[in-house]
Amino acid sequence: MGLLRIDETKCKKDGLCVRECPMVIIKLKDGDGFPEIAPGSEAACNDCGHCVAICPHGALDHARVPRESSPLIRKDLEINEDQAVQFLRSRRSMRSFKDQPVEREKLQRLIEIARYAPTGGNRQPLEWVVFTDPDKIKGIAEKTAEWMREVIEKAPQSVPPYFPLVLGAWDMGFNSLTWSAPALVIASAPREAGTGMVDLSLALCYFELAAPKLGLGTCWGGILYGAMRGSEAVREAAGLPEGHTHYYPMMVGYSKTKYARVPERNAPRITWK
Repeated sequence: MGLLRIDETKCKKDGLCVRECPMVIIKLKDGDGFPEIAPGSEAACNDCGHCVAICPHGALDHARVPRESSPLIRKDLEINEDQAVQFLRSRRSMRSFKDQPVEREKLQRLIEIARYAPTGGNRQPLEWVVFTDPDKIKGIAEKTAEWMREVIEKAPQSVPPYFPLVLGAWDMGFNSLTWSAPALVIASAPREAGTGMVDLSLALCYFELAAPKLGLGTCWGGILYGAMRGSEAVREAAGLPEGHTHYYPMMVGYSKTKYARVPERNAPRITWK
């Protein structure tokens, strides 16, 4: 059996799957027959599933992207433009978390949602490290603070102006490194994934946009990311898979705050050509 399976009683031979295939390997047999993958081309298939998704007749199945696991798009779940704009504009970074653990099931659910984010060539290279142990998260924050002190000592004129403020707050018992979040997730990709940083950034965007609907808030860990880049000790504490050079951390938890408005942002700078 090949990759494609065609229900000849449903197929209209309309060529939708042929035109949609990004790898240009599907053709109509003998020019006007049923769809098939060109001989010798199956290895080029990147399993994107577009051929399954485009067929309105349910006539095409794919061995590695089965139709039964590819649900129909439901019209009743579509949102209008205003709803989409408010949904996107309502996204906020949360930095005040309740002292309440995040259920593993919810974190699993968010990662399952995030896996549908696009990746370069549909390679899907991402892996996830999830911390829910408060002591381990605090340990990462402590090593980050140590790294910041070393940076300040070595090059005080080149550090960001907020470094001393963050460290001063840390020394007084206020944690603005991980914001005392009860969970920390790190998405990563291997060195050879050329679009790895883009891939994981898109996945984290999916993750954070879905989080509020599960009652959770998120915050991108910018200082932690800098520490992971600059400190072997922080990278070891983060437990990244071997060879993963693309990564970014995100704090997760039940937020203490709730926003009532969507703030304004600068007008876009556009060059039309």
